[in-house]
Order: sequence, then C-alpha cells, then structure tokens
Amino acid sequence: MEATGYRRVAVPAAAQPRYPGFQAMATVVKVDKEAADRKEPDRWLGVFCGSYRGHDHEVHLLAAELGAAMAWAGVGLVYGGGGIGVMGTIADAILTAGGHAVGVVPAHLMETEMAHRALDELLVVDSMHDRKSTMYDRSDAFCALPGGLGTLEELFEAATWTRLGLHDKPKPVLLLDTDGFWADLDCFLDKVTAAGFIKPDDRAIISRVGTVAEVLAVLDR
Repeated sequence: MEATGYRRVAVPAAAQPRYPGFQAMATVVKVDKEAADRKEPDRWLGVFCGSYRGHDHEVHLLAAELGAAMAWAGVGLVYGGGGIGVMGTIADAILTAGGHAVGVVPAHLMETEMAHRALDELLVVDSMHDRKSTMYDRSDAFCALPGGLGTLEELFEAATWTRLGLHDKPKPVLLLDTDGFWADLDCFLDKVTAAGFIKPDDRAIISRVGTVAEVLAVLDR
C-alpha cells in the first residue's frame, strides 16, 4: 500500500453514514497532494456514470464540462472511484481544474474499474451496498451522466431513498444529457406516473436537464 503513494487512515466521522446498523467501510485511503491547502467544498454532487467509454465522444465532453464547472463553483465530486470510462473523464476534469474528488470503490472492483490514483480521497469499502450508502451520505444531490445498469440502479435507489426519507434530507436526482440519451427514460417515468404507480410529488425527485448550469443550480436551492 505504501509503495503506491497511499496510506491507511482512520475512518473520519464525516464519512460514517447515518443509518443504524451500517458497517463502517473497510479502509479509507487518502492521497497526499501538494494542493492540500485548498478550501474543502461545502457542497458535494454525487455523480453516477459509466465505467465504459461508450461510443459517443460527446458524453465525455459533457462529463469534462461538468467536472470543470464543479471545480470553478467550489462543488466537490463524489463518485464511484474509477479511473476509466466516463468516471475517469469527470474525475480527471475536476482535478485538472483544481477541484476536489472523492471516490468510493468496493475492494473487489479496485482492479476491474482501475481505481483513480490521484483523488483527494479514495474510500475502499466492502461491498456495492456500502459503496452506494457512502456515496448517498456524502452527497447533497445527484447527477446521472450516461451509463449502464449500475448507473440506472444507483439513480433509482438514490431517488427511492429520498421518497422513503432515508437520506438526511431530500436529495434530487438529475439526468444530464445533451443528445436525448435520457429522453426515453424520462418519458417512461411520466408513463408510470400517469398509470398511478408514482405520485406526482415523487416523480419530481428525478428530472432531466440539458445543461451543466441547471445541475449546479440545484445545489443552490
């Protein structure tokens, strides 16, 4: 562990989720950075996105735009900790722009998702459940960039937790795209709501936006 530039540290109180019965993460790994005197963000955005690159380069341009804008706005990134795919793109962008990034990755995915090696904080947890619980706790709101099954699971679970009052406060989920990637899902949610299976107030937890500015504006509410 030391040879990689990481060191083991105690689990900080701020990283402990507020749910009864939750088991603490196995390890918190911090990266010592020259920019340690940077101001710690007071707002954090949880971003769900793919570990694959996908076929559309525009997705990466959007992820890079979001990461840079977050850094400039003083908003920290909480994400899955990967260094590849769309996850790697947004992490690289926010770090390059001088922002803060916290990654949360299960131990068994450290190699599969090639954990990012330059984060401000990399939390290595025991399971996928621990990963999501930790991300939910550390975030003030969520944004889903294009991704696959994991991204879909995370955005729906995060929204469900707001519906059930499991977060410490209501936390909206934004679907961000500029090319219609989330359009069909957005329409499907409207259909489910019209069918009476989602209440209109709960439907509002998830919304689709087309600009980075709309994402950041949610954190100012």
